[in-house]
Amino acid sequence: MLEELRISSLGVIDSSTLELGPGLTVITGETGAGKTMVVTALGLLLGGRADSGAVRTGAKQARVEGVVSTGSLADFRTAVEQSGGEVEDDLVVLARNVAAQGRSRAWVGGASVPVTTLAEIAEPLVAVHGQSDQHRLLRPGEQRSSLDRFGGAELAATAEAYAGLWAELAATERTLAEVLGSARERAREADLLRFGLGEVEAVDPRPGEDAELAAEESRLGFADTLRTAAEQAREALSSDEGAADALSTTSAARHALEGVREHDATAGELADRIAELGHLLVDVAGDVASYATSLETDPSRLAAVSERRAALTALTRKYGETIDEVLAWAEDGAKRLLDLEDTDGRIAELQARRDRIRGELGNLASTLSAQREEAATRLGAAVSEELTSLAMPHATVTIAVTQHEAPAPETPAGPILHVGGRWLRAGSHGVDDVEFLLAANTGAEARPLHKGASGGELSRVMLALEVSLAETGSVPTFVFDEVDAGVGGKAAIEVGRRLAALARTSQVLVVTHLPQVAAYADRHVVVHKSSDGSVTTAGLVTLDEASREQELSRMLAGVEDSDSARAHARELLDAAAPERACLPEGSGRG
Repeated sequence: MLEELRISSLGVIDSSTLELGPGLTVITGETGAGKTMVVTALGLLLGGRADSGAVRTGAKQARVEGVVSTGSLADFRTAVEQSGGEVEDDLVVLARNVAAQGRSRAWVGGASVPVTTLAEIAEPLVAVHGQSDQHRLLRPGEQRSSLDRFGGAELAATAEAYAGLWAELAATERTLAEVLGSARERAREADLLRFGLGEVEAVDPRPGEDAELAAEESRLGFADTLRTAAEQAREALSSDEGAADALSTTSAARHALEGVREHDATAGELADRIAELGHLLVDVAGDVASYATSLETDPSRLAAVSERRAALTALTRKYGETIDEVLAWAEDGAKRLLDLEDTDGRIAELQARRDRIRGELGNLASTLSAQREEAATRLGAAVSEELTSLAMPHATVTIAVTQHEAPAPETPAGPILHVGGRWLRAGSHGVDDVEFLLAANTGAEARPLHKGASGGELSRVMLALEVSLAETGSVPTFVFDEVDAGVGGKAAIEVGRRLAALARTSQVLVVTHLPQVAAYADRHVVVHKSSDGSVTTAGLVTLDEASREQELSRMLAGVEDSDSARAHARELLDAAAPERACLPEGSGRG
């Protein structure tokens, strides 16, 4: 819900703030005072086209800000946060600047965004109906959505089930096309995999075998060198020739310290440690001797190891850096080969799934069409009844639910379905096109709304539609600009009543010149125009009860001090009071 609208340097409005609330707010004022600038400001806030000519003369730019209460608008709140904007205390500020040079900028929750993003976020908040607006309910998609909402929970459940199956069908047909289109590539990939797996199987490597063979080949290739080094090490540790070695040197060191043990405990400790070292040297010398003995030259084993390593290297050049990676590739390749070799089975499975889904979609589409036909009859009757009270007693609104036939395909695919023995064009919404038609007079041909009604008639049809759809709660805020054009007397009172009825479930803002309509408002705002001879300025003023009576008398008689006009104004206010009292207590009316 819009809580506040701030306008600066737009048309004749220098700077004004319009405080809004729930219920019905009317805006009145003399002709040319700038009432429509409020609607223009809302259009800018919704991402509408910016006209630099609307910037106030002498100003560098016009600015419009709207404070929106997120309340129950969870989707709106999410959209704001995804755009980078912030929600503070459940409030979001939307803003739009239009420079006199023509540039336009937009903000959502403090974040600068493209105007298109502002439109996407803000447009669902407000439905604007005016003499020259691109009405929301004139769009075919919105007409279908409105009918579906009016149809109730059963229709909504059918539409949701259909949309889910349609998405599943699209995914299935996309996968099937990929499998069919890549059959040759899959066969080529399978041949390459078979060849590679055959090479790996022929070698039959073991995990870690390449590292083990590398170490063995190095040892066999340098067996003589290793044996010489081992014998030299053993001789240095324990000499067979009686030469000085590590064991004799260590023994001499231990005996030297043992001789002075009784004079110093530390010397004794060192002697013990050297004794331990002697034991270790004996063990090491034995191990080195055993190692030297084990080293034998084996040319045949060396040749076998080298040959095996060459076979492993051929695998690692193609299928992995190590044999472990080669084995992992072989495991994955075997799984992939099974999948590739089952192409025919995969195709058959996908075709069966496609046919099953298409059959279910055909049944759901038939049910959805029947539900829409029933809802269309009820909605058309409800809107026509509303129009009778809106000075269009001979007008009839009908809602056409039609389908487009398609040639029978050789193989069902794409956006067509077999429904009730017919092949029909289809989409995620079903097989139906929904169009609202108006016959403005008895015997007149029913035509699409944008072709069958004048501006004033169209505004009243929009009001009748919105009142009939009010229970669906589709839009938080409605704006009507001159919805009462060409209406007077009793019909004007009925317009006021319908606006009040719509305001019980939504916020409604109306620009009007009829006191019969203004009397039903919960909040009455007047656009005052003043001029100093060179510059004209308009401002917005919210009226109290006494001022409302004075403004209504001006609208009735053209003067503000007419006793009879005041009495008539009071009568209008009293008659409208019960309608205005219908809003639940505490909601802010009054």
